Amino acid sequence: MAEANLQILLKSRPEGRPGPEHFELVQSPIPEPRHGEVLVRHRFLSLDPYMRGRMSDAVSYAPPVPLGGVMEGECVGEVVQSQHPNFAPGDWVSGARGWQGWSAAHGSTLVKLPAGSGVSPSAYLGVLGMPGRTAWIGVTEVLRPKPGETFVVAAASGAVGAVAGQVARRMGARVVGIAGGAEKCRYVTEELGFDACLDHREGLEAALDAACPNGIDCYFENVGGSVQKSVFPRMREFGRIAFCGMVAEYNQSPPPPGPNLMALVRKRLTLQGFLVNDHPRAGQEWMRNGAVLLREGKLQFREDVAQGLENAPAAFVGLLEGRNFGKLVVAI
Repeated sequence: MAEANLQILLKSRPEGRPGPEHFELVQSPIPEPRHGEVLVRHRFLSLDPYMRGRMSDAVSYAPPVPLGGVMEGECVGEVVQSQHPNFAPGDWVSGARGWQGWSAAHGSTLVKLPAGSGVSPSAYLGVLGMPGRTAWIGVTEVLRPKPGETFVVAAASGAVGAVAGQVARRMGARVVGIAGGAEKCRYVTEELGFDACLDHREGLEAALDAACPNGIDCYFENVGGSVQKSVFPRMREFGRIAFCGMVAEYNQSPPPPGPNLMALVRKRLTLQGFLVNDHPRAGQEWMRNGAVLLREGKLQFREDVAQGLENAPAAFVGLLEGRNFGKLVVAI
């Protein structure tokens, strides 16, 4: 067993863009599991935009990471020791927490990954994890696209957007993705099967008019900023917008002003924010349905893997700037 637990702590709270100076790399003793706990050696760490909010002490839906505390994040890893009857050494689990190499977690907080599924354990941080569940809930519980409707999703090549568009297309919608760059747009149409993908760096408003000539019925919002400002005027009457994130605005303080909301009345729009943890039953449904789609080759996903826990801060900054391509994970 290794002699130390490599950890990344929150050193200071950023105002604006986070950088290496806001993190601290330390070594701590490997924890000893107590009764009911499981010692997990982390193998993959998920990096997600919501972590920027955890670095702030502003009032939010979840408590901030304390200064000097281990950065928040979900991991998958292998059980090394177990003081819980449902887990044994060698089991793979998700739910272990923190930007660190090891954790001692209570068994009730862990999910055992299915053995022999043929799916990479890291997939349970992405397509079969929180991002996949977020996409499933936003599409099936909030937007509920009807066959023939126009469904637009931002960050379409990312962990959430890629799944959201594929689910909406299976429900019969015409799906238009928005992504950054020609390579990502090709991936969205050629591999994910979207009907179209628009590069937000290249005249997005005119491209939306051409791709959505009759307007937009459903918009899956996880970016905000200039993309949202281009989409909002093109919503159709009785259109729906699901808000799960605003990554383009996470480093802005104060946040930029939003659109003129008179359109909500005139077009009878529905705008709904949602959190994945508010829909536990739908999340469990996705774990079953998503696994079947993966095995049948009907669900595509892509990972962007950073090597080494020490590189997590730089990878996270890149995530907020849109430099990743696919679900960003760290191989520890």
